[in-house]
Amino acid sequence: MDGEALQRTAALRARELPASTLEFPFGPGYDVYKVRGKMFMFFVELDGRPVVTLKALPSDGMALRDAHREITPGYHMNKRHWITLHPGGTLTVGMVEELVTESYRLVVAGLPRDQQPVEPHAFGRRQR
Repeated sequence: MDGEALQRTAALRARELPASTLEFPFGPGYDVYKVRGKMFMFFVELDGRPVVTLKALPSDGMALRDAHREITPGYHMNKRHWITLHPGGTLTVGMVEELVTESYRLVVAGLPRDQQPVEPHAFGRRQR
């Protein structure tokens, strides 16, 4: 997946999420996606290549970084709680969509209950 496809896939998924907004608090070069005022994803270019930065559980982030060379610690963020997706490699559309959804769920879970637009522990999870 090239950088434009990576950001397009992530943006399309983010737009589907309840109460998700696109803002530009850091200027026009940074697309920032928020839920109820809290950031769950942002886009930037690193070395001229589009990337996506997302929130992740520390254990998930570590496992993802170990398994995929195109996933690194979060650019300009807390390296334990954020990851950056780079173009190329083994990332699939489904994987990017799930990582965006998980980032959203993590941020929603941290909101006061009366501000949560969805039940974070159940939202977007397949029934088994």
